[in-house]
Amino acid sequence: MNEKVIFLTTDTMGTGGSRLGEQLLETYFTLLKQQETLPAAIFCVNRGVLALTGKSMASLHLKEIQERGVPVLACSTCVNYYGVGDQLYAGEVSSMGHFIELSAKYEVVTLS
Repeated sequence: MNEKVIFLTTDTMGTGGSRLGEQLLETYFTLLKQQETLPAAIFCVNRGVLALTGKSMASLHLKEIQERGVPVLACSTCVNYYGVGDQLYAGEVSSMGHFIELSAKYEVVTLS
């Protein structure tokens, strides 16, 4: 997993009900943080930046992953669009240019 970047495009997982999707995303990050080997980075775009706010249970697990040394990054354009810059519980604001650099170096796994 350490040779992968997770590209999170939304604050839910899958296309079913939103509550189910929120629960699935939380479960994914709960299990991911328990792994010995973590991804190289997690990059959040579009509604994915909302998963970094206190309104998302996934943010608790993303914060723990970040505390273990994994960069958890939020697209600055998306943060500004949704107006959540002051609401981020986990992660730090970054740029799409940084994601391009990461994607040139690591395999990208998209969660949507």
